[in-house]
Amino acid sequence: MRATHNLSDAGDSVGSSAMPHRWEEDAGVVEPRRRRRRSKLSAEERAYREARRRANLKLSFVWHFVAYASVCVFLLFVAGFHAAFIVALAWGIGIVCHYFAAVVAPKLRHRFIEREVRHQVERDVTRERRQLQGKNVASLEELSASIAHEIRNPITAAKSLVQQMGEDLESRENVGYAKVALEELDRVERSISHLLRFARDEEIHVCELRLVDVVESALETFRDRLARDGVVVERDLATDGAMRGDPEKLRRVLINLVGNALDALEEAGTPAPCIEVIAGENLAGSEVWVRVRDNGPGIDPDALHKIFSPFYTSKEKGTGLGLAISKKVVDAHGGSLEAHSQPGGGADFLITFPKQNGDARARS
Repeated sequence: MRATHNLSDAGDSVGSSAMPHRWEEDAGVVEPRRRRRRSKLSAEERAYREARRRANLKLSFVWHFVAYASVCVFLLFVAGFHAAFIVALAWGIGIVCHYFAAVVAPKLRHRFIEREVRHQVERDVTRERRQLQGKNVASLEELSASIAHEIRNPITAAKSLVQQMGEDLESRENVGYAKVALEELDRVERSISHLLRFARDEEIHVCELRLVDVVESALETFRDRLARDGVVVERDLATDGAMRGDPEKLRRVLINLVGNALDALEEAGTPAPCIEVIAGENLAGSEVWVRVRDNGPGIDPDALHKIFSPFYTSKEKGTGLGLAISKKVVDAHGGSLEAHSQPGGGADFLITFPKQNGDARARS
């Protein structure tokens, strides 16, 4: 019997010790569930719950006040005015505190929180506005300087050539001077045209397209040049790249990337020049991408973060707006354009587009 009693005690002790752990586990599971349920509530449901909570607080005060008044009246008739006054005074302090907690405190709390939030938001907005204005002013100054430099140099050169032509109208060199002056003015016109394209919000004509068709159309533009320069194009188009977008705008983007690769290969005199064009999808099937990669000299690390800036160019006759316009077109399609490079390891440009393009559809 003693052994049985000890075993029973041990069982009771084990059971009693296990109960707190079980309650702790249940509480640990229930609390996150409650939080998840709260986070899933709509704004109307949260407002209703808050109003209901405040109504319950006010109703509890009303019941408290009714009990207080009833007791005071009862004591007034049973125990007299003196006893009723003492109870009413002592209990009245509790009534006042209850009224403050149930009615006044929630309003004050809401007013203080609203005032503090408004002050914090205004301060943050002011700080962000100042930072944004500073960045915009700096960008505008840099862009203005680039535009002035890009336009002033060709005009200065053309003016000098015209002046030389005016010094000797019978000179045989005037034909050459006139040709160079026209080339410089053409450069100015091209820069202004690209600048207007960059500044203007071009309309995106959205339709169903296959990214592979856009790639093939862009490569067909360079067929003669590829053959002349002996550049090999390696295609790896693992998907047709079905998506929504503007095929002509995207074709221009790819023409710019392939053209830049050809220029880099030609300028560096790369032996066995090669351009890889690869297309595919992500594992989720929600995005399509195309990569243009060459085996040229690559991009200097200091220049890599500037190549999408307007008027930044490493070409002697470049306008510096090709990649800026390309990035703007890709952004308008809800995609991204990234550049990667190692000196001597070629340049690698990756374009990614969502299959369901909400931004582009909004412009269709």
